[in-house]
Amino acid sequence: MTEVCPKCGLPKELCVCETIAKEKQKIRIRTVKRRYGKITTIIEGFDPKDIDVKKLTKKFKSELACGGTSKGNTIELQGEHKQRAKEILIKSGFTEDQIEVR
Repeated sequence: MTEVCPKCGLPKELCVCETIAKEKQKIRIRTVKRRYGKITTIIEGFDPKDIDVKKLTKKFKSELACGGTSKGNTIELQGEHKQRAKEILIKSGFTEDQIEVR
């Protein structure tokens, strides 16, 4: 017997909870200058209950070939990756009008 999602009641293979959650998010991408002039890209606005932030962080790090971490509902990436991060978010199922790049 297949597992059933506790939120939507559908089988795990057909579960749409994360897709629906992606439509409600308001994501902000910005850069900050850290110690010694290093640039860090910060992506924030995820709801950690609905979105698997660790899995998304791993995807960013792999596709951008950079280091990074996830802290709560934010993702921190080493380097300037604002435009590429937006493209990856769109490929991941987020819509363009949900994403704000500063």
